[in-house]
Amino acid sequence: MTKLSVNVNKIATLRNARGEDTPNVVKVALDCERFGADGITVHPRPDERHITRQDVYDLAGVVTTEFNIEGYPNERFLQLIDEVCPAQATLVPDPPGVLTSNAGWDTKQHLGLLSELAQELKGKGIRSSIFVDTKPQNIEHAAKCGVDRIELYTGPYAQMYGVDRQQAVKPYVEAANMAVELGLEINAGHDLSLENLSFFKENIPGLLEVSIGHALISDALYFGLENTVQQYQRLLAD
Repeated sequence: MTKLSVNVNKIATLRNARGEDTPNVVKVALDCERFGADGITVHPRPDERHITRQDVYDLAGVVTTEFNIEGYPNERFLQLIDEVCPAQATLVPDPPGVLTSNAGWDTKQHLGLLSELAQELKGKGIRSSIFVDTKPQNIEHAAKCGVDRIELYTGPYAQMYGVDRQQAVKPYVEAANMAVELGLEINAGHDLSLENLSFFKENIPGLLEVSIGHALISDALYFGLENTVQQYQRLLAD
């Protein structure tokens, strides 16, 4: 069964709008676990516009499912990973100030850096994952750098899903097949939703985890958080 990791960045965005502590990020994360989520994802950014460094420490002390920390591997991020030691660190090539993660690594160009980081994470007992697109060259060099998993960037899939879902998923199927052959495990994330998740999951071999935040929290405004988490889990269980 594909696991659901709930990204709680949007909860922090809402809290920060008032400069107080409502909604409480830790409580929401624990509720997501209680409602059936298999993991919690955060993506702290340098400007702390949503998840703060303190949020990461607070969550690390209470999350009992898999804790996944995403981010650009600068010195500050790597120090945080070293101190918190999450179940998984997802390395994302987004520079400071970018609105959202909208591109994967050029794994050939950054092979040396990613190889070094994968080895470092392995030594700490942390699962490594890198954010990539579906280009064969990037899948190939992801395997060469020794990471445990890739996270397929699903933004283009979500954008094309309503036009032609077969064409939308095709490059992801090819990328996943190649990844499995090369010994990589597979995660996916970005703009996956109640509308497009089931079809993606049905077609992607070896899909172990999806990380979903924006759509899930938006759906929760209409359906309630508990019901929404369970709706996503039902799609992944089918």
